[in-house]
Amino acid sequence: MQRIDCDVAIIGAGSAGLAAYKAAAATGAHAVVIEAGPDGTTCARVGCMPSKALIAAAASIHHARQAASFGVSVGTVGVDGPAVMDRVRRERDYFVASVMEDVAAIPADRYIRGRARFTAPDRLSVDGGPEIAPRAIVIAAGSAPKLPDILDAVADRVRTSDTIFEIATLPATLAVLGAGAIGLELAAAFARLGTRVTVIDKSDGIAGIADPDAERVARDRLAQDFTIHLGADLTAAEPVDGGVRLAWDGDAAGEDSFELVLAAAGRPPALDMLGLDASGLDRDDHGTPHFAAATGRCGDSMVFIAGDARACRPVLHEAARSGRLAGHNAARPDDLRRDPILPLLAITFTDPQIAVVGVEYDELPDDGVTGTASFGDNGRVHVEARSDGLVRLYADHDGGVLGATIVGPDAEHVAHLVAHGIASGLTLHELADQAYYHPTTAEVLQNAARDALLKLDATDA
Repeated sequence: MQRIDCDVAIIGAGSAGLAAYKAAAATGAHAVVIEAGPDGTTCARVGCMPSKALIAAAASIHHARQAASFGVSVGTVGVDGPAVMDRVRRERDYFVASVMEDVAAIPADRYIRGRARFTAPDRLSVDGGPEIAPRAIVIAAGSAPKLPDILDAVADRVRTSDTIFEIATLPATLAVLGAGAIGLELAAAFARLGTRVTVIDKSDGIAGIADPDAERVARDRLAQDFTIHLGADLTAAEPVDGGVRLAWDGDAAGEDSFELVLAAAGRPPALDMLGLDASGLDRDDHGTPHFAAATGRCGDSMVFIAGDARACRPVLHEAARSGRLAGHNAARPDDLRRDPILPLLAITFTDPQIAVVGVEYDELPDDGVTGTASFGDNGRVHVEARSDGLVRLYADHDGGVLGATIVGPDAEHVAHLVAHGIASGLTLHELADQAYYHPTTAEVLQNAARDALLKLDATDA
């Protein structure tokens, strides 16, 4: 059997794996990458980028339909479903091609096609072929969609975030199982493109929003575009002519028929095929290795973990950042780098957008304060007739900014301001006194900071 000795073996060539390879190679280490899946990262191929292309199409038709309110006539507005999906795939292919340039830059003898499995704590086999004998291993195997068993009988009508962008045209009706970021983004896009969409989720809130005021605003606004059933457990799925009949019980019991079902209940780490029993790693109840978030290291082993495999925050910037960290630390365990926990938690690209930054509402200290500001009071939002929303800004009793939940237009930009403010140690006073250009949506953050200061002063009085 062929044996390959190396310094670092990286399982997976996604965003985290490629970043890990570059970081390890930059130290001079002999690193190899092992990839079993299709070309392209999750973000480029089935995640961030094709979904944003679909969202852009939905925004385009929405703006056209709203043009008359500005005194602008655009004539007849229609949606060409095949053309929409064709553009989504062309955009997807563009970004995948960019990723493949990074793959092509890896020397051929350091890029191994096949499925890697642990055969010992410090050994890997690739599809029964070469044995890999690395000094350190980086697990960057990514994630995979989760499919409920109840959908087995209607599998031909079920799509996931891995397959939804391959459909030839827009479905007339769509059931979305899951009210997280993936489910909500795709539900919102398809709904504005003319699909009748129903979202079903067993939780009692959407997008994992802990702040009840923010969750209520987000849900009420999104419910104007599509139906949302929360507290609902799927009880039946059976084929019918032209589609699927679903039934659910719980707080919102009911049934309906749909052309397609999108299973968007999450993307757990793709660890099942790695033979982790042979790794000797200590794992949690879900089978994910225990690791130090600051270094990516699994216990005292020479195994590191990065990206979606960490089961933390499955987004590209986190994957790439954790990949760079794991790659360097695997190559240079004598120079372990530690990464602070980033305050930017999540952004959902619906309309309004939803962003969560830093400490969440249910993690606030008992003497913490909350400042609230409405996007509806913002001049820029008003003249552009954009979605209303609110900022909920959180601070401690000393005025230190802890986090925020933001629901509104341009929430992504306001969230970055809060994140950088937290990282820079800004206080409420400093955040309120920053220069905010008028008229911009960012001014809503200043109003939230001022509201929090008023409440802080009231508690000190």
